[in-house]
Amino acid sequence: MLSVEGLEAGYDTARVLFGVDLEVEAAQVVTLLGRNGMGKTTLVKAIMGLLRPSSGSVSFEGRALAGAPPFRIAQAGIGFVPEGRQVFPTLTVQENLIATAASRFGPPRWTLARVESLFPRLAERRRQLGWQLSGGEQQMLAIGRALMTNPKLLILDEATEGLAPLARAEIWTALTHLKQEGQTILLIDKNLDAMMRIADRHIVLEKGKVVWSGTSASLAAEGAVRERYLTV
Repeated sequence: MLSVEGLEAGYDTARVLFGVDLEVEAAQVVTLLGRNGMGKTTLVKAIMGLLRPSSGSVSFEGRALAGAPPFRIAQAGIGFVPEGRQVFPTLTVQENLIATAASRFGPPRWTLARVESLFPRLAERRRQLGWQLSGGEQQMLAIGRALMTNPKLLILDEATEGLAPLARAEIWTALTHLKQEGQTILLIDKNLDAMMRIADRHIVLEKGKVVWSGTSASLAAEGAVRERYLTV
């Protein structure tokens, strides 16, 4: 579904990504792993058109996307939950969700009612403004807002970073449900145990390069990989 080949990108004269290759198949959950500053967020920004690659290619369902504006990439079927959530603070929960509603590929799978079923707390707070929500509720809203675009691929950057334990548990439950439904997901987070339970494959970045990839079973068996690239 998603294919990245030889991707290089950075900020001004500082290169961050060095020839990154990545593939995500339909209905897979794939994680990007690595310590802070290794290029994970830069990679998803380059995929989403928020950062223009200096070289390499990004294609989605065979369609070249590298260099396309972010709205075109979203229209192609990629939903994005950015780090920091970035909900619309002066819109209500319901307005945040309705604002992004779209269905370009047939009847919508995700409606307001379905999102509220996935995250009941959003139904309880549908008339509250975005800024009035807790961090966990804002993250649920950001995920729901992305789902309302009815994406073929959902990308989450720091899915549960900085959230209270209960909110984290609710989000992991929701992501497990999405996995069971066949939603394709590319995921960044620091909760390795939770990701290993739902992911089909993991990709480890180190200094802007892919240094390891494999299944959860392989990662569990290779303690040296975790020790070298993932521990603080």
